[in-house]
Amino acid sequence: MSVASRALRASVRVATNNAAPRRSFLTIASALQRQRPLALAGRVAFNSAHRATGNSLRAFSQSVPRLSEEGEGEEEDPTKAERFADETDVVIVGGGPAGLSAAIKLKQLANADGRELRVVLLEKAGEIGAHTLSGAVLEPRALNELIPDWKEKGAPLNQPALSDQMKLFTKNYAIPLPHPPQMNNKGNYIVSLSNYVKWLGEQAEEAGVEVFPGFSASEILYNDDGSVKGVATCDVGLDKNFKPKDSFERGMEFHAKVTLFAEGCHGSLTKKLFRQFNLRDECDPQTYGIGIKEVWKIDPSKSKPGTVVHGLGWPIDNSTYGGSFIYHMGEDMLSLGLVVGLDYENPYMNPYKEFQRFKHHPFVKDLLEGGECMTYGARAINEGGLQSIPKLHFPGGALIGCTAGFLNLIKIKGTHTAMKSGMLAAESAYAAITSDSYSEEKPIVMEDFDKKVKDSWIWKELYEIRNCRPSFHTPLGNLGGVIYSGIDTILLKGRTPWTFHNTTPDHARLRVAKESDKIDYPKPDGVISFDLLTSVSRTGTNHAENQPVHLRLKDKDVPVKRNLKYFDGPEGRFCPAGVYEFVDDENGPAGAKRLQINSQNCIHCKTCDIKDPSQNIDWTVPEGGGGPQYSYT
Repeated sequence: MSVASRALRASVRVATNNAAPRRSFLTIASALQRQRPLALAGRVAFNSAHRATGNSLRAFSQSVPRLSEEGEGEEEDPTKAERFADETDVVIVGGGPAGLSAAIKLKQLANADGRELRVVLLEKAGEIGAHTLSGAVLEPRALNELIPDWKEKGAPLNQPALSDQMKLFTKNYAIPLPHPPQMNNKGNYIVSLSNYVKWLGEQAEEAGVEVFPGFSASEILYNDDGSVKGVATCDVGLDKNFKPKDSFERGMEFHAKVTLFAEGCHGSLTKKLFRQFNLRDECDPQTYGIGIKEVWKIDPSKSKPGTVVHGLGWPIDNSTYGGSFIYHMGEDMLSLGLVVGLDYENPYMNPYKEFQRFKHHPFVKDLLEGGECMTYGARAINEGGLQSIPKLHFPGGALIGCTAGFLNLIKIKGTHTAMKSGMLAAESAYAAITSDSYSEEKPIVMEDFDKKVKDSWIWKELYEIRNCRPSFHTPLGNLGGVIYSGIDTILLKGRTPWTFHNTTPDHARLRVAKESDKIDYPKPDGVISFDLLTSVSRTGTNHAENQPVHLRLKDKDVPVKRNLKYFDGPEGRFCPAGVYEFVDDENGPAGAKRLQINSQNCIHCKTCDIKDPSQNIDWTVPEGGGGPQYSYT
């Protein structure tokens, strides 16, 4: 772990009290005036560490209240104060598999050459891995390349996948099916991805990466020529009206030669890069799924360590893409979940309730009876595949991992491809920074990164299965998609002269309510199935009180005038955390409704930003350290 990382993280721990970390970057004078010695410790530790390592610092934030010329004690607006800026070689936004792999690879290359290379990684979660959620069965291909001695280093890959099953679920039966060869998990491992990412974070720190959890990158910074200069973290200590509280602290700027965005699926800054640099002009719209999962401690007599079960069919109808998974993790732990394609058409679909219903299938219920639900979580995933991958580079940086969309949907795996994309980006960035032709006067443009990806095994994998997901968009629905995908993956292996396309964004596929059938979901029993707020409590989600709502409405009237009127308020159904609900408008006429946003419930799945039929919700980052605190996910 670097000196800077140790010092800053130590100060964060001191200032943490079972809640989101309170980081401080105040000047000494400001801290003294506000009488916040613990907050001061973070800034002092950060600055001392940087002085010890000889790193360049710029412009402290001058947020000290100053007297007016008349001496009346009027304060300047602290939200307009100059931000503290840190100069680095590479800044990486996001501490998931892609970001951490890029960071590790960069330091490996630099250390092998005996070069000094500063790599800073920012992660919005209060702890590395706390926002990470996946199935997950891990294919160690990229890990073998990145850290060949991972076993000796104690990687938490403890349960090999020993057997595969494919089931067609009807309401009462689980019928065995053959599965594509791509779904063979021999040599793979059933893991907790959150724990795996924590371990990757430790490897990054040991390599010399400066890992800063609890930092929400909220703004892209640009040079005068339009290239990306770096990122800024959000101000903290604002109230819900964006007014500074006593705890206010100005955000920081991180300037870099290369900025890599590894935000995960549907990144909040990545959305802006798409528009700024027209990165999606030559690809299909991305299509998504919502993955909802639980981890259970089950009766030891029912545990079958290493067993992998994938399911199709019930409770999902034939017109909705989706599937289920059940992974026996070892130590009597069971990971199970349901993925529902967000291109579903019925506005009355409720993915969370579909998952709760799924657990009452006789095959699943038998596994869970006598067990205990340990944790719950949900996350949007990219499903568009090869056709939906955008241009990856732009002046000053690149997109890596799931923020670009490298999930192999047939394998139901994206960690290995995300890691590999980060490693390839690291190679391109390092070569550009250390090139004899490098000049601070010109931005780095990583054109070779796109070519590296297309020449790698990532592209080969995704090319073979490129037609599978779009094949479900026919009048035959899931049946037609399964038949085509079976032929394509088992016999043709993608060797076809045609490529199907994703043509319609997920939000545009929702039918109006009057053309749709309501769905009658059974009530949870509190034993196998649970009400939504009980599940949300298992995520450990916490956001600081009285802070700006990070779920922004572009037009506050749209939810009622359009979404409620025509789609019967789907916000309350597609959100798996109870964030959105329509309530009586106490300031309106009798019977009037308004949309209430319970942002403190948000588990950062991004589904609302994707599925809102009016595209009126903008998911932005909250203060750093907020959100879910996942474990075993």
